[in-house]
Amino acid sequence: MDLHSNRLQLEIPHQLGSLKNLQVLRLGYNTLIGSIPSKIGNLVNLKLLDVGGNNLTGEIPSEIGKLSDLEWLNLKLNQFVGSIPSTFGNLSALTHLNIFSNRLTGGFPPMQGLLSLSFLELGENNLTGIVPSWLGNLSSLKIIDLQKNSLVGHIPESLGNLKLLTVLSLSFNKLVGCIPNPLGNLHTLIEVDIDNNELEGSVAPSIFNISSLEIFNVQSNHLNGSFPHDLGSELPKLELFLVDDNRFHGEIPPALCNTSVIQWIQMSQNFLSGMIPHCFGIQQKNLLVLNLAQNQLEGTNNSDWSFLSSLTNCSHLKLLDLSRNKLHGELPDLIGNFSRNLFHLNVEMNRITGKIPESIGNLIGLNGLGMDSNLFERNIPSSIGNLKKLNILALSDNNLLGSIPVILGNLTVLSRLGLDGNALSGAIPSTLSSCPLEILYLSHNRLTGPIPKELFLISTLSNSLLLDHNLLTGPIPSEVGNLRNIEELDFSSNNISGEIPLSIGNCQSLQYLSISGNFLQGVIPLSVGLLNGLLELDLSHNNLSGRIPGFLGNIRALTNLNLSFNNFEGEVPKDGIFLNTSAISIVGNNGLCGSIPQLKLPLCSSHPTNMNSRKKAMLISSVAGILFLTSVVVLFAILHWRSKPRQEETHESQLSGQHLRVSYAELVNATNDFSSENLVGVGSFGSVYKGRMMNHDQQLVVAVKVFNLQRRGAFKSFDAECDTLRYVRHRNLLKVLTVCSSTDFRGYDFKALIYEFLPNGNLHEWLHLYPERKGQRKVLDLVQRISIAIDVASAIDYLHHHNPFPIIHCDLKPTNVLIDNNMVAQVGDFGLARFLHEDSSDILEQSTSWAAMRGTIGYTAPEYGQGNNASIQGDVYSFGILLLEMFTRKRPTDSEFTGGSNLHKYVEMALPDQAISAIDQHLLSVTDDSEPRTQDNQNITEKRIACIISVLQIGILCSNDLPADRPQIGDALKELLVTKDKLICGR
Repeated sequence: MDLHSNRLQLEIPHQLGSLKNLQVLRLGYNTLIGSIPSKIGNLVNLKLLDVGGNNLTGEIPSEIGKLSDLEWLNLKLNQFVGSIPSTFGNLSALTHLNIFSNRLTGGFPPMQGLLSLSFLELGENNLTGIVPSWLGNLSSLKIIDLQKNSLVGHIPESLGNLKLLTVLSLSFNKLVGCIPNPLGNLHTLIEVDIDNNELEGSVAPSIFNISSLEIFNVQSNHLNGSFPHDLGSELPKLELFLVDDNRFHGEIPPALCNTSVIQWIQMSQNFLSGMIPHCFGIQQKNLLVLNLAQNQLEGTNNSDWSFLSSLTNCSHLKLLDLSRNKLHGELPDLIGNFSRNLFHLNVEMNRITGKIPESIGNLIGLNGLGMDSNLFERNIPSSIGNLKKLNILALSDNNLLGSIPVILGNLTVLSRLGLDGNALSGAIPSTLSSCPLEILYLSHNRLTGPIPKELFLISTLSNSLLLDHNLLTGPIPSEVGNLRNIEELDFSSNNISGEIPLSIGNCQSLQYLSISGNFLQGVIPLSVGLLNGLLELDLSHNNLSGRIPGFLGNIRALTNLNLSFNNFEGEVPKDGIFLNTSAISIVGNNGLCGSIPQLKLPLCSSHPTNMNSRKKAMLISSVAGILFLTSVVVLFAILHWRSKPRQEETHESQLSGQHLRVSYAELVNATNDFSSENLVGVGSFGSVYKGRMMNHDQQLVVAVKVFNLQRRGAFKSFDAECDTLRYVRHRNLLKVLTVCSSTDFRGYDFKALIYEFLPNGNLHEWLHLYPERKGQRKVLDLVQRISIAIDVASAIDYLHHHNPFPIIHCDLKPTNVLIDNNMVAQVGDFGLARFLHEDSSDILEQSTSWAAMRGTIGYTAPEYGQGNNASIQGDVYSFGILLLEMFTRKRPTDSEFTGGSNLHKYVEMALPDQAISAIDQHLLSVTDDSEPRTQDNQNITEKRIACIISVLQIGILCSNDLPADRPQIGDALKELLVTKDKLICGR
């Protein structure tokens, strides 16, 4: 009876059991329901039973075991549950057993007697237990498919006895141990799929001599060792070679180029080293995929890129992934000669220099182009606008210059655009609105001008719009409300003004909103209360005013709220997130009051009951106050007029080591009128410019820090920096040359500090932007990073313990760590520093908003968010976070650290077993000149990892949440010195 593929919608009738002479029953690929009737066991002459591809349920009836003549049993693609009936061991004539893709559980029943079995297909169930060794006795087996189960234990060596075996599929189980060497004796093997297990050890070379092999898939295991040098010489039929996500090391054997019919080579996520064979692609005309990502493959000059020339012969190539290796040099123009079928090109996280080739525009079939985290420079080539099929363009973390090409608006299927972490300038082109973007990253550049309202007309923006850390001006356009599906908006650290637009309440999917570090005014609009899914809100460092609205406490999803350094006043709400003081930051708002003890705010005054008495008292107080203030102002003006020249002279005498006197006019001339070309950086209270000045017939290159006196707190920052620098002298502290406290050409106050210019930039640039030195992009090696960490710790230790009073820096972060010509670190920016007097209960010190300013989000100790006083333990916390960032190259404010996650927890969870996943991969590959040389590269790698783990553990201790759990900075310094000594001297 053959009713195969007739779309029958019924149950298998019980009457079938009366057809005693039936030999073939084919009911496969219908829509049968119900279960197999137990009377199926009456069909004693049945040789073929096929009910695969239906909706049958229930358990497989044990009565099938009575069908002694059954040769073919197909039950695949149903919903059978329970275990395989033990009676199946009686089916001595069975040649095909297929129960693929059901819901079977339990282990294997005894089936040693099935000596005629050729096909065993039990994949995609939930079978447990071990792979039975008696399978090796079923000498007729040709196919074993046990993939996607929950099998444990070892692969039996007895499988090496199956001389007819062509397919071995054990993928997606929990198998351990080694790949048995006897498998190399199976000269009829065509397909080996044992990927996604927990296998370890090396692969027997004999397996690579099986000339019939077409598919070799061992990806996602723990296999190690190197490949034999003749790999590929004996594999004329090999089509798929998948060994990625293991621990293989050594070089890629050039003999692999002999596999002329190969289509797929995937060797990513290993420890392969050496050069990429130049012969790739010469014979492999059918190659579709070449994935060598996340290894330690090298390329130091143009000749090492010659393999690209060979690959241009592969007219069918779809994917080329060379990301996360150690490739140097420039990307050759011949990249544009690749097949127009190339779908994905990824070279991110290498050390590729020079410009992005203009010929990249020839690859019109590209869907994804990944060039993140390299050393590319110059402009973005306009030819990228030719890539009309491009869906992903990732150029983040390079040193690209110039403007964003307007022609990118031609990319009408582009959904992800990453240009963050470059040096791009100019305006954001409104033409980007023509792209159906879901993600747009433009942060950490030098973009200027207003935010184009057209960006907010991109209806597809649903993931992230990041514009932070630029020089954008003007208000946030009201069109922002069109982004109804956006999850993350970041406008922080710009020069944005105006008010928070009312339309922000239309962004109903918004989870993360940051507008910190701008010049926003006004109140928090009621519409913010409509953002019910909001998880994090950061409005800090603005000029917002009014009361903190109570509706913020009604946003139940909110887990992090930062309103610090604004002009809020009145009572702090007592509901919702405000009950969790560790989740909010409200410091730097003078007018706040409240009764929550942990916030340490003054109590709000009660309202007098007699209003007439209150008015009378206010009138008397006002008159008396006006008379008193008038007297004080007149007296102060006289004293200030008489003392002002003396104060300026005092500042100069205290700070001018070379007695260099400068005026405002001289600084204007030195910096070319404070031109944008000389702008080095922008901070919380001002900007830093590079300048050239003459002193005793000698030209000095200086850094001029000009304070933005319109910014609240700038005067205090200037005074604090002057007071601190008057007392300190240390090789690891930035040295000030002089000070300028004067007026500008319009008669407004002008204050600036003048430092020696350090051309090596700051630590942030070295960690995230890879500055150019002597024509090459540089990455800090391991010894350099430890040395810089020691320099910073030495500076903080000096501030804390080697002055008349301990000095607290309060804003330790990578941008405040400068690097001199000898790669020695110098800590700068003491604009938030303060002295820790023995009488730490000074009421004035604690009550001012200035005393509440304590650093930068991500680096600030958690106790500061609860209003606690500044302390040396707070600096230790910041140092710990800085250490973790130095050795993971992850910022504490990265978008992956949201909710309850942070950099401290991320590293703590990775140590020690998963440390390699958290470590900056450059540290495992960059050559350290200070390290001793041995022949054992593995020993060097292990030594580096152990050293980095030691440093990360110091960072974890220093960044503990509780101040009492953190070590003294001097103790951390000693541990770092010991770690460096072990690394260099081997002790």
